[in-house]
Amino acid sequence: MARHELNDEAWKRIVGLLPAAGAAGGRPWNDHRRTINGIVWVLRTGAPWRDLPASFGSWNSVYGRFNRWSRDGTFDAIVEALQSELDAVGKIDRDLWCLDGSSVRATRAAAGGGKKGVPTSLRTMPSAARVAAWEPSSIWSATAEESLSQSN
Repeated sequence: MARHELNDEAWKRIVGLLPAAGAAGGRPWNDHRRTINGIVWVLRTGAPWRDLPASFGSWNSVYGRFNRWSRDGTFDAIVEALQSELDAVGKIDRDLWCLDGSSVRATRAAAGGGKKGVPTSLRTMPSAARVAAWEPSSIWSATAEESLSQSN
């Protein structure tokens, strides 16, 4: 078993939750385990789909299966089944909640960029720019002016 592949125990837990091979019609599907291992490889390494090693099959087939199973709820069913299995043996702590916002993208407005499509007044913008050029733009410059006036 390679580093980014499911072991036999993990595979036995999910194999019954996967759709029947070729159920969608068309060409026969690649082996489910090989495809799942390809999906796991991409998700764990963070590599682009096109860089998937050939040992997992065509990157396009693996990517297509990932999208199909994401849309049709196959992955949701796997997660629910595994959570139920853990809950049945008391391995889920319902008192602990963790939220990770590291992958939540902020909007441009959150960074001060304004909302898309919101008109701005051209009359106030040039005057605001002129005032910004006249006024001190930092506390340091105000402090420097004050200390100069006190020393004289």
